[in-house]
This record gives sequence, structure tokens and C-alpha cells, in this order.
Amino acid sequence: MTSTPLDFRSDTVTRPDRRMRAAMAEAEVDDNVIGTDPTIAQLEERAAATLGMPAALWTPSGTMANLIALSVHLKRGDRFLATRGAHVLTNELGSAAWLAGGMPDILEHDAGPGRPTPELLRASIGNPGPYFTLRTTLLCLENTHNAAGGAVTPPEEHARLVAVAKEAGLNVHLDGARIWHAAVALGVPPAALTVGVDSVSACFSKGLGAPVGSVVAGSVEFVEQARRMRQMLGGGVRQGGILAAACLVALENVGELAETHEHARRLAAGLAEHGWGVATPDTNIVLAEVPDLGVALEWLGSLGIQALPMAGKVRFVLHRDLEPTAVEDALQRIKAGAR
Repeated sequence: MTSTPLDFRSDTVTRPDRRMRAAMAEAEVDDNVIGTDPTIAQLEERAAATLGMPAALWTPSGTMANLIALSVHLKRGDRFLATRGAHVLTNELGSAAWLAGGMPDILEHDAGPGRPTPELLRASIGNPGPYFTLRTTLLCLENTHNAAGGAVTPPEEHARLVAVAKEAGLNVHLDGARIWHAAVALGVPPAALTVGVDSVSACFSKGLGAPVGSVVAGSVEFVEQARRMRQMLGGGVRQGGILAAACLVALENVGELAETHEHARRLAAGLAEHGWGVATPDTNIVLAEVPDLGVALEWLGSLGIQALPMAGKVRFVLHRDLEPTAVEDALQRIKAGAR
């Protein structure tokens, strides 16, 4: 029953297929630090257009992309707002404070999973105070919201939050590591989810098969500053076109994400039938409430089902490298193991 492991740990475990490996092997390359790698330039141009931004910069990781954006937007000691459980708060080792110099503050999810209401945002921004009070200068949004179970923020809600931020003079950064999932789930182009932001990051290794790579996008002036910050952080690479070629192929895989969303809904429904506390997912992430997280993960492991903790729950992530029968197989193992 458990001879074949079922890997629901993350959609970052997806691997390059033959088509992607061939594109990497055949990529035209040069020196990207000097600025002459044609394949990275092609990716940056296409990514910027897809995200609805004037320019984009390739980075080795989404964490670096976010850190670059926060470093450009924040001055040391500035306060920034992010939703509870946001990746920039909980999964980037405090770099927003330690390296970008920002003072984080939390927005609760009072409008639904992963998103605050405009009223809460307005109250959290507050009014300018005396010189010795914190300056709030940046809002960080996340779409989809990982810790909220891959929850999406629709364009109209995004627009209202951005409007409040802009009224108060804040910049807006969107962590769009899984913006491709959000766009597919909502049936809109990715650019519809970036309207009004000053910067956006997006990742090519979240379920799309690329082994490495993200972008951070914004104005031409922003990307000029971002390029200097990337070099400062050690993110400049030479013949990076080999990696950018994989990211270009990954963009062609975005349409396949809808299938993983359907698999996630089937898994959630099956877990609910077995008494697990789950909500219907927006995208490809299923969060399950359990009485004891450690015990549950160990028990799943004994059944050959690999999963990880997230926000105090068991996280199952559906992705393209799972076999088509993985959901049914997992549910059968859970049913048999519970007897």
C-alpha cells in the first residue's frame, strides 16, 4: 500500500521535463552581470509584459526578489504592513527587518483568507504623528496567500486595498510567487492582479517545473535600483540564460495549473468525508486541521504520504509531478490506515 511515496510537500518539488531540459541545453547565453545575456533579457521582457509592468529583473529566488523590493522601497526604520502569515513575515528569516531595515506590522484576515478589508488597512495605517513616531510607507500583499491555503484576492478587492494605500502615500509590493495560480483560478490575466502596485515578485518554480528562478518587476527606475541591490546580495549570475530558458518554458505551463486546482478540490472533499477539518481550496493548496500536528504528519509518513506543516495545519500541495491517481491513492491509504 505504501510502496510508492506520494509527495504533497510542495509544488516546488516539480522538476524540469525533457522539453525544459532541452531548452536549457540549447539556450543562447552571455554574461548577465555585464548585461548581455540574451535569454535572460528575453525572459525579463516577457515577464514584464505578462505582469503588466514596465520592466522586470530575473533573480535566483522569490525570497531575494521580495528582499530586493523591500530594500528599494523602505528606508531604515520605516514601518510596513503585511497580512498575518505572509511569506515576507514568516518564511524569509527576518530579512525584511534585518537587511531591508523595515519594521513589520500585521494585518489580520478580516475580509477572508489572506486578505484584510480596506477599513482595517486604513485604520492600521493611521495618521501621521510627531517626528518620533514610526512612518508607515509600504503595504505588502500576497496573491495567492500561501499560509491561508493558496487563497486568492480578486482584482476588485486588490484595487480597493491599493487605493487605500495610495491615498495614504504608501508604496505597494505584491508577493506574487503564485500569481500564476491566482490568475488561472480567477480566469484573468496576471496583469489584472498587479494594477496599481509599485513592484511585484513572481516565481517560476512553484508548480511550473523550473529548477530556479523568479522575477521582480516594476518601473524602469525601480528595476535599475533593484539590479544594484541584486548584485549587493550576490544574486548576479553570469551565463544565467540556461536558467532563464527553463523559466520561459515554465510560462508555457501556466495553463496546466487548472488541473492541479481540480485535484486539490477532490483531495479536500475526500479528506472532509473522512472527518478532516478542511475548507474548499481556491487553488492547489489544501490545509487540514488536526488534533495533533506532529502525530498527524508522522502517521501520514507511515502511509507513504509526504506533507508539511503550515500555519498549524497539515499542508497538502498538488502539482504537475504527481501521478493522476495520487489523490485517490492518498485517500485510500488514509481510509485503510484509519481502520
